[in-house]
Amino acid sequence: MSKVSSQTSLNDLIIRYLEFCEVEKNLSQNTIKMYHFYLSDFANWSMKFLKIEKVTPDDLDNELVKKYRLDLNRRISFKSNEEFKRSTQKTFLVALRAFIKYLIVEEGLDVMSPEKILLGKVEDRIPKVLDDTQLKKLFEVQDLNKRSGVRDRAILEMLFSTGLRVSELVKLDIGDVNLDSGEFSVLGKGRKVRIVYLSPSAKDWIRRYLSTRHDSFKPLFLRYSGKRMEEQDFDGESLRLTVRSVQRLVKKYVLRAGIAVDATPHTLRHTFATGLLSEGADLRSVQELLGHSNVSTTQIYTHVTNKQLKDIHKKFHKDVLPENEE
Repeated sequence: MSKVSSQTSLNDLIIRYLEFCEVEKNLSQNTIKMYHFYLSDFANWSMKFLKIEKVTPDDLDNELVKKYRLDLNRRISFKSNEEFKRSTQKTFLVALRAFIKYLIVEEGLDVMSPEKILLGKVEDRIPKVLDDTQLKKLFEVQDLNKRSGVRDRAILEMLFSTGLRVSELVKLDIGDVNLDSGEFSVLGKGRKVRIVYLSPSAKDWIRRYLSTRHDSFKPLFLRYSGKRMEEQDFDGESLRLTVRSVQRLVKKYVLRAGIAVDATPHTLRHTFATGLLSEGADLRSVQELLGHSNVSTTQIYTHVTNKQLKDIHKKFHKDVLPENEE
């Protein structure tokens, strides 16, 4: 027997679903926020398309979803001023699929099958990576006379050594990182815990950065500019470096180093993964180190290593067979 009526507002059911995701599925607040965005987009679009003030589960059918897919395919991104990529469209549809599955399994509603929502073929993504020369340049342009420069070098070393997502990095507290063993646990996407490892260089730079600190604040990485510290903030939480700040500092050093790649913190994660595969690491191990729930996500890095093999093959044949030789 259904817990709710098929005439219940879709927006009300979305709230119930998000609460289910938080309490029962233990999803992160960031994931819940994105699900809310995607599903609210569908509900609001449906009201406009159907010209009604309330969309209910009874309104869900194949035709409505097909029209929604068509709308997504024609949308223009505010950021790039280009059409939505297939991968972007897929994120909206995956969220809708999960929501409809919830309506069937948890709410007992008789609605369309989520499998009928076709995701479409997504274009291959070739991740941007830095080569050894570019990495060396990136790691040499910090002003080490400033504590912020030492901090930034430690951040770059840690990102490249561990393959951490920038959101994972900024959440770290000093007590989370074991500089003696060079390994520590991190809480990643889906609240999954994994072990990451620090290189000798990363350990050295983190120690050098911490030696500039004369406080008892918890966050591993602090900001040294911006708004003043909040009152009664004894742990220094209001001074914690943000995701946006790390993105900006990486961009600053990429420009300063004259690197022709539009690199981001995630580029260092890509470079980390690609380097492991190039050195012979197996896909499952790299999946574990990155915290990917599905090995298919990790497989995007094989495109890069395959390209490297192609370049090596091409160079070999160029060297062995001169161009003027028939």
